[in-house]
Amino acid sequence: MALLEISGLTARHGLLEAVRGVSFSLEKGKTLALVGANGAGKTTLLRTLAGAHRAAAGRIEFAGADVTNLPSHKRAAAGIALVPEGRRLFARMTVEENLLLARAAGRPGRWTLEAVFEAFPNLLERRRSRAGSLSGGEQQATAIGRALMTNPDLLLLDEISLGLSPLVVDRVYRQLNALMSSGATIILVEQDLKRALGVADSVICMLEGRIILDGRAGDFTREQVTDAYFGLGGTRAAAS
Repeated sequence: MALLEISGLTARHGLLEAVRGVSFSLEKGKTLALVGANGAGKTTLLRTLAGAHRAAAGRIEFAGADVTNLPSHKRAAAGIALVPEGRRLFARMTVEENLLLARAAGRPGRWTLEAVFEAFPNLLERRRSRAGSLSGGEQQATAIGRALMTNPDLLLLDEISLGLSPLVVDRVYRQLNALMSSGATIILVEQDLKRALGVADSVICMLEGRIILDGRAGDFTREQVTDAYFGLGGTRAAAS
């Protein structure tokens, strides 16, 4: 049974349809890479799944319940967490305060303050530091840790490598791989196709708000995904 079922989802920015009739499903414990050029609708899709952007049409079913019209705080309580592009931490609060604030809005579960520091050991010595003083990699780890503190069943990650050095991205992905190995269910928006295809079970490529490629990550070559990325003849394949 799928954890997430999306049917005919449409989301708008004014008159612009940023997401157009998107449908897909995601099983528990799987990682989906969501790729596409800037403006393809990826961020709007994640925000709509998290309740930060209103759906204009379609249905979002999560853990067997229709959450299409639930506000974001109720989706967080149901088990959906978003790590937004740009981290969006509370810069004047400490790492620990950012994490504890998320716990107050979340659910009981395995992700405690101690568990986050174990997963992201580079944050432990920075726990009393203001988030605004952290490096980019430390801020990204804090943002992921903040989402985990809500004990989500579904983790939505938007451009987690954006603006980071290759060395820091390697560190973030090592931590991400550990999360995947623990059975987390993840939708990952990533511009780096090699990294995205390397960690994902399935891949969706979007173009102008629509899905033009959809299937198991291992069924596509990087060249096929690149062609779809730039609208050069993507193939809509059923994931199985």
